[in-house]
Amino acid sequence: MSIPIVLVPGLGLGPKSYAPTVEYLTTPYRIVTLPGYGEPAGRGDDLRPQALGTAVADKIRERSVLVGHSAGCQVVVETAVAYPELVHALVLIAPTGDIRAASWPDLVARWLGSAVPESPRLIPALAPQYARTTLSTIARAVEAARHHDLAGIITRVQAPIVIVRCRHDHLSPAEWTDRLAELTHCESRTLPTGSHMPVLTNGPELAALIQRAAAAPTQA
Repeated sequence: MSIPIVLVPGLGLGPKSYAPTVEYLTTPYRIVTLPGYGEPAGRGDDLRPQALGTAVADKIRERSVLVGHSAGCQVVVETAVAYPELVHALVLIAPTGDIRAASWPDLVARWLGSAVPESPRLIPALAPQYARTTLSTIARAVEAARHHDLAGIITRVQAPIVIVRCRHDHLSPAEWTDRLAELTHCESRTLPTGSHMPVLTNGPELAALIQRAAAAPTQA
């Protein structure tokens, strides 16, 4: 029996962000959107990764591979910590959550450094997704995510973890993903092309990593 896959988009993004990746998946999957992550938030919605991690758990029907992109990684890690029985493995794509570089100036500088190498051809794919989530919701979600210390929580994950980033990603730099890998003794790799949107630019490679995580035997 194949392990299902649950994908959480990056902050501001929706299901279409995963389209170039899921077309290469042969395992059943679903994409879970959340306030700030594909959906506009209501006034009273809690956008902290901890609360959104619980929202993911409420939507999972069975033990799954959880895949997160960017700040979505912070969300699925919280799911894995609070609901370990639901998680077969984690695939963290371009994870953010380095609280040491979470000031607004740092985030803006890293975002600009990551945006420059991205192809302008991504703009038509990204703009409608950001518009659907709304800029006000995105600002609230960024504020919540930037106070979340991923390194402080990830060591409590019991499931296997795979971390992947791209060479030109400044929002998820190599020293950060190397630190996460050291903390968890997990696999981490850097793809030779791309920046912070590998879900759009490196679909075949990501799909292969996700499939491999789904095929791995369950840990005792």
